[in-house]
Amino acid sequence: MARAFDIKPLDATFGAVVTGVKIASIDDAVWHELYATWLEYALLIFPGQHLSRDEQVAFAKRFGPLEFNLAALSNVKPDGTLIVDPDNDILKVLKGNMGWHCDSTYMPVQAKGAVFTAEVVPKSGGATGWADMRAAYDALDDDLRTKVESLAAHHSLYYSQSKLGHQPKKGSEYSGYGFHDGPVPLRSIVKIHPETGRKSLVIGRHAHNIPNMSAAESERFLQELVDFACRPPRIYHHDWTPGDAVVWDNRCLLHRATPWDMSEPRVMWHSRIAGDPVSEAGLGS
Repeated sequence: MARAFDIKPLDATFGAVVTGVKIASIDDAVWHELYATWLEYALLIFPGQHLSRDEQVAFAKRFGPLEFNLAALSNVKPDGTLIVDPDNDILKVLKGNMGWHCDSTYMPVQAKGAVFTAEVVPKSGGATGWADMRAAYDALDDDLRTKVESLAAHHSLYYSQSKLGHQPKKGSEYSGYGFHDGPVPLRSIVKIHPETGRKSLVIGRHAHNIPNMSAAESERFLQELVDFACRPPRIYHHDWTPGDAVVWDNRCLLHRATPWDMSEPRVMWHSRIAGDPVSEAGLGS
């Protein structure tokens, strides 16, 4: 049976560009086919969708309940002027996001995925990268695979942002999302995907403090894992065109922003799909 849309796999271990479909108006049959494709490729890129904000939220909700409906990831203020203060909390978080990470591993329940769209993009730079933690796990040598199977790490946005010298200021423009006073989640470094059964690595900039390791040893080991995992053919960076939409599986991919000239505006919209507490909670939760 012919597909309802066209798929062009990326030159990587994951990901595909999907064309021939308007995701704001797909029926249930096409949706189920699209969801199965998403589970297979983990990252789907839809050029030229130009979703309205309501359409983006509605599409994201097809994947499940949302952790939050819509957030701007932008260096532009609501009044249209650029954020220029280098100590601004929003800019500090945007710069922090340039490190490889999973979304909401620092929350009690890790996110399932995200829908991300481009409204305004700079002339150059500002690509978004993703990295395949399924293929990274598969590529480990036997000794290292055995080692990581028994390890866990804590995850904290305070930790990752503090490495940039960032402590959020009360009453700033930034909502403070992720800077919570609750317990610091402990997560296994090896995760089994609840729908595909594939194993992947749960690492990235929020991960730290592996139990029974010194802080220095833990930091070095986790950085070595990221350095190994996030290299070709397990990575892809997308250069945005206004109107592009993507959806990725946060349960098996890392992602990161990349630098751009912040005298130029960049306006992106992020809808975060909530994780299932059964499979995405930390250890002991």
